[in-house]
Amino acid sequence: MSISKDEVKKIAHLARISLSDDDVPYYTNHLSNILDFIEQMNAIDTKDITPMAHPLDMVARLRPDVVSETNQRQLFQTVAPQVESGLYLVPKVIE
Repeated sequence: MSISKDEVKKIAHLARISLSDDDVPYYTNHLSNILDFIEQMNAIDTKDITPMAHPLDMVARLRPDVVSETNQRQLFQTVAPQVESGLYLVPKVIE
């Protein structure tokens, strides 16, 4: 799948990336190669492949679930700008 120079310029504009006219052919070629590679991967039949959680056959090392630090909420809230009933108060940012 090839991508046109106009599409590269449009993508750059939407991503708010400044591209010079000299850079457009470079990115056109590389984006086309990426899309071609994706098409190759999509063409592979993977219906009989079992999904893996990790590429290496490893077992996750688990640590014991124990408390390692004491509760210091009161100490931290003494330096907070505003606190009420043990909660941090923050300014409203969405109207």
